[in-house]
Amino acid sequence: MITLKIHHKTTYRYRQPVSLGPHRLMLRPRESRDLRLISSDVAVTPDAVVTWAHDVFGNAVATASFQTLADNLVIDSVTELQHNATAWPVFDVAASAVFYPFRYSDDDWIDLGALTIQQYPDPAGRLRDWVRAFVGGNPTDTLALLKDLSSGISGWISYQSREDKGTQSPIHTLDRGWGSCRDFAVLFVEAARSLGSGRGLSPAISTIQIRTL
Repeated sequence: MITLKIHHKTTYRYRQPVSLGPHRLMLRPRESRDLRLISSDVAVTPDAVVTWAHDVFGNAVATASFQTLADNLVIDSVTELQHNATAWPVFDVAASAVFYPFRYSDDDWIDLGALTIQQYPDPAGRLRDWVRAFVGGNPTDTLALLKDLSSGISGWISYQSREDKGTQSPIHTLDRGWGSCRDFAVLFVEAARSLGSGRGLSPAISTIQIRTL
C-alpha cells in the first residue's frame, strides 16, 4: 500500500482588480477499489463560496463563486490518498474477447454508448489505415494487439511537452510525429475506437494499456 500526497497550487495575477466569474474545480481524485481518499482540502483566495456536486461520470466537482474584485486568484489543493493496486496487474479478459475481432452483446454495446464513437473526424481513413497495420491476423490475440498498439505509438510518436490548451487531433499527432501525454492517450483511444467500428474493440478494454504509454 502506498500513501500519496498531491499538492496542486495555481496562481493568477491581474494588472488591476477584476470581477471573477464562477470557477469549476476538478481537483479531487475519484475513489475506486484500489484508491482510497484520506483527505482533500481546497483553499481559495480571495474568499469564495465553494459548492460540490458530482458530474455524470461520478467525479466530485467544486464550483467557486466570488463576491469581490481581486487582482490575484490562488487555488490551493492538498489531497492525501492510499493506493493499493498491484504494480504490474494482470487483467482478465472475457473468454468471448480473447481474440480480435469480437462482438459485444447488445446490452454491453448500449451501455458503452458514446465510448464507442470516434470523437475526431477521419474522413480519409488515415487513422484507420495506420492502426490496422498493428492487426497481425484474423483472428488475433486481443491483448497482444493492444500491447503492439501501445508500443507502436511510443515508437512512432516522440514525447514533447506542450503548453497549448486542449489536445491535438490524432491525425495532427501522426502528421507531427510528436505530442504530449494527453495527445498520446487521445491517439490510443481513438485508434481503438477505429478498430471497434464493427463492435470489435472499444475503450472499455483499450484503456487497459493507456497506463503503459
